[in-house]
Amino acid sequence: MKSDTLCPCISGLEYKNCCAPLHKGEITAHNAEQLMRSRYSAFVLENVDYLISTLHPDKRKPDDEIVLKQTITETDWLGLQIIKHRSQQTTASVEFIAFYQEAKIEQLHEQSNFIKLDKQWFYVDGKFLPATKVSRNQACFCGSGNKFKHCHGRN
Repeated sequence: MKSDTLCPCISGLEYKNCCAPLHKGEITAHNAEQLMRSRYSAFVLENVDYLISTLHPDKRKPDDEIVLKQTITETDWLGLQIIKHRSQQTTASVEFIAFYQEAKIEQLHEQSNFIKLDKQWFYVDGKFLPATKVSRNQACFCGSGNKFKHCHGRN
């Protein structure tokens, strides 16, 4: 990815100033939302090692790499919306919607749980939530700046 390209997490920042330092291990996430965004970007950029390293060690499974690679191969990630971020000192939750395309445009609406251990945030687990209705006149989830109806809503 070019260093001046916008970050896949739809923060509006260039990748080099957003998720890249996390992916390279130069810094750790300051909060759970930043970790959530960087994990989404890792899915988009096929960074399986980062996804595994930011998963709570107790939640890792021997087949994580295989499962993640299969998910990444089958999924075209389109955009991310953070709905809510709740945080305490060592625990947090982030509600988000990740839009993706397999056969059609779908969404992963989840409340993810995070824990902070030794000054580092980890993804623990998530609860799937019902899909939300996307208004034709809202900004498109892909970050294009266009209304949904003039972008991914043309179907």
